[in-house]
Amino acid sequence: MFSLFYGLWKYIFSKTEFHVLILGIDKAGKTTLLEKLKSLYSNLEGLSPDRIVPTVGLNIGRLEVLNAKLVFWDLGGQPGLRSIWEKYYEEAHAVIYVIDAACPSKFEDSKSALEKVLRHEDLQGAPLLVLANKQDLSEAVSAEELSRYLDLKKLDERIYMFEAVSGYDGMGIKDSVEWLVDIMERSKRTETLRARAGVRGP
Repeated sequence: MFSLFYGLWKYIFSKTEFHVLILGIDKAGKTTLLEKLKSLYSNLEGLSPDRIVPTVGLNIGRLEVLNAKLVFWDLGGQPGLRSIWEKYYEEAHAVIYVIDAACPSKFEDSKSALEKVLRHEDLQGAPLLVLANKQDLSEAVSAEELSRYLDLKKLDERIYMFEAVSGYDGMGIKDSVEWLVDIMERSKRTETLRARAGVRGP
């Protein structure tokens, strides 16, 4: 009888945990975005942008958004560090790809790195949120312009969205992340990861 009540309690009160990769080339604003997420969804104040240094390796953030627990893996974007990205693909439920929308000279490098991410079989079907970051700067291009530039013709039936945000002032971040949570809860990718782990979905 106890196991029946415990199972019911767990079903009602436990929250699904999702692993989300935050990727992008160096200086795109990935860590600033993560720190802003912490201040938006927790009682913790994230680091101020002037105290953030380039990520060497990995930053981890754990937050509750809507009815889900999210574990964010913010990975360094310098060319020498991008090779470690694929070590995290297999367990990722989704990818947030951050692009500095105010720096057109880096768009080609961003596009090339994103295409390599999307081709990797361990991320097949993972929902993708592409963020045109740094919208607080006047020279930033819109999400629509960035989408046209990237021209990602083949997304292997992946669910994706381009969104204009500012990791600095928080513009657009909550709506984007809440969209991602909603998509992850219903995605084939999540079903695949649950089946691999032997867990039944809610």
